[in-house]
This record gives sequence, C-alpha cells and structure tokens, in this order.
Amino acid sequence: MYDYVRSILQDIKENGMTALLKYSQKFDGFSGPFPVSQKELVQISISPHDAEVIDAIVHRVKNYHSRQEVKSIFYTQNDSEYGLLANPISRIGIYVPSGKSVLVSTLIMTAVPAMLAGVSEIAVACGSTDGQVDPFILYTAKKLGINELYKISGVQAIAAMAYGVGMKKTEKIFGPGNAYVTAAKQYLYGTVGIDCLAGPSEVCVLADGSSQLEYIMSDLQAQLEHGDDSRAYLITTSSELCRSIESTRITKILCSTIEECIQKVNEIAPEHLELMVQTPEKYLPYIRNAGAVYCGDYSPTAASDYFSGSNHVLPTDKTARFSSVLTVYDFIKFSSYVKMSRREFLEFRHLGIRMSEIEKMAAHKKSLEVRQ
Repeated sequence: MYDYVRSILQDIKENGMTALLKYSQKFDGFSGPFPVSQKELVQISISPHDAEVIDAIVHRVKNYHSRQEVKSIFYTQNDSEYGLLANPISRIGIYVPSGKSVLVSTLIMTAVPAMLAGVSEIAVACGSTDGQVDPFILYTAKKLGINELYKISGVQAIAAMAYGVGMKKTEKIFGPGNAYVTAAKQYLYGTVGIDCLAGPSEVCVLADGSSQLEYIMSDLQAQLEHGDDSRAYLITTSSELCRSIESTRITKILCSTIEECIQKVNEIAPEHLELMVQTPEKYLPYIRNAGAVYCGDYSPTAASDYFSGSNHVLPTDKTARFSSVLTVYDFIKFSSYVKMSRREFLEFRHLGIRMSEIEKMAAHKKSLEVRQ
C-alpha cells in the first residue's frame, strides 16, 4: 500500500493538474472543476432546525477553545530580554473525509481552533458526490467564514494541498482519513506539516460495576461504529460485568483492583477513556496516557465527538504516550527571542567559550571571543 500511495504522490508532484485530474476521475468519478463556487455556497439549503444545531455546536466548541490563550512571552534578566514569539501558521489545509459518513464535526473541530489561533487562510478538501458537496459541509464552512473549498478527496487531496496543485500550497494539513490518507501524510511529512498519523479509532471504559450496563455497552458499540478496525476495551473489577458483555469485538480485561485497571489503561494509552466509576476524579492523577478522559455516566465519548466543546481530534494507537489532543496551540509556531545586553554577554560568555572547546567548534569560539 505504501509504495502505491507513494507512486500517486510522485505522479501528482511531477505532472501536476494532469495527474490530479486522472486520480480524481479514477477514484471519485469526478474530473472537476475542483473549487466550490461562491454560487454553491450562496445556494445552500438545510432546515432551520439543522442550522440551529450546527450553530450551537460551533458556539460550544468556540467557547471551550477560546480558553486556550496564546500570546508571546517576554522577561528581562540583567538588562537582557528573552522570550517566545507566538505566530499563527499562515495557511492550513483541512481534510474532511467523504464516504459513508458526513463528517461535519471534523470541519468544526479543526477549523475553530485554527481561527482562534489567527490562521488567516484555510483551504478545505471535502470531496463530492457527482460533483456536489454535502450541504451540511457547505453550511458549516459558510458559518465559519471559510470560502475556499475543493471537491477533492483521498490521497490526491493530500497531494494537492501539500504540493500546491490546483490550489495554493498549504503549510500544514489537518484532518483524519483512511489508511491510504494516513500513508500519504506520513510520506509528505517535511514537505508539509502534518497534524498526526491517525490510526483506528478506540475507546476504553474503566468500570467498577457502579454504572448501568446499558450505558457501558452503548458507549463501546458507538466507537466500533467507526469501522471494522476500531477497538473497544472494557477494563473492570466486576466479573459480572465481564460476563454480561457478549460482543466478540470488545476486549474484556478483568482486574482485581482499580489500581491494576489504571495500570492497564496506561499501557493501552487509549484515544478515548471513560471513567465509569464512583468518584472518578479520585483517579485522574494516576491516568498518564489517554487522548481524552471522560468522567461519569453523563460524559460519553459521543458527547465530546459532537457537542461538549472539547476537541475530538485525538492521538490513537498508543501515541497518547507522547501526543496530545488537538488544540489552538497546534496552529501556532513559537520562535525564541533573545536580546542580550553587553554586560550579560561578557559576564557569561566564558560558558560558551569552554563549551565550544569541549565540542571542538573553533568558529563558535571565535564568534564569542571577537566581541570585546
């Protein structure tokens, strides 16, 4: 698969629009034009109720992410100035998968933090059916103030955003996709920034038997709905609960103590973790590896997939050991800032001189010594 994806990317890189048209026709049955017209955005038609639903979700996601304040940091020391300069990425691409599901929430979860970070240009690749983009996607884009959308999907969409074929090149790409899209993102990392390499969706429910079986079962089944490769884990101290779960797609792990359950959770490092136990807050300090933690009977994963306001773009496949949920900060670049005073430079330059000697870097040493 990886070699096949690479061949598509190389073809589009070398042959541009000709190759892009070829693969769009092959995989989507569509050969353009790719840009969504302003007429299409103006003529959107969804019900007033659905518009209210989308508006309310956008508001809740904005409210949650607006607390993630991003600013430059400065401090002074011995007449010198130091800090971090915060600047938003200028232009990003958002990939919204097309297929059996209309992933409106993906557009909201990626675009809202980008806009709050100050990203000035957002290009959306959203695919189409017979040249028609789903009206819910169009309405959401319009609601968010995004007017640059393209009817491109799959590997060819990632290539178009990375290489600037059929559109202006983007600096970083966000949004999930299938295994082929993930392989394309992996190959193109460095050519363009990549948010993450998303694997199969997964949920882990840690339960002590105090929650209703119906809640637990429905949450596990909801995550399996994402695809045949999705993963669902039940980690529990209740043997009765284990016996009650009949699905062969759910991995059941029976432990003797909650502490042992937490150890298993940290080993799995799940994308979504539901703490369906009494006083879940008690165990939060011991959860080290999880993309998101949802506490109690009324915080199912599905709520945060859609309307809680927290982001549903999360690290998968054990990457929660070193990766984080998508935030406003993912759309910000930080540059170090130094304005050293003559006094501090001369006082401490002996440290650099000696280190340059240790590392045998003669030009570095001279750079420090010439400043008398």
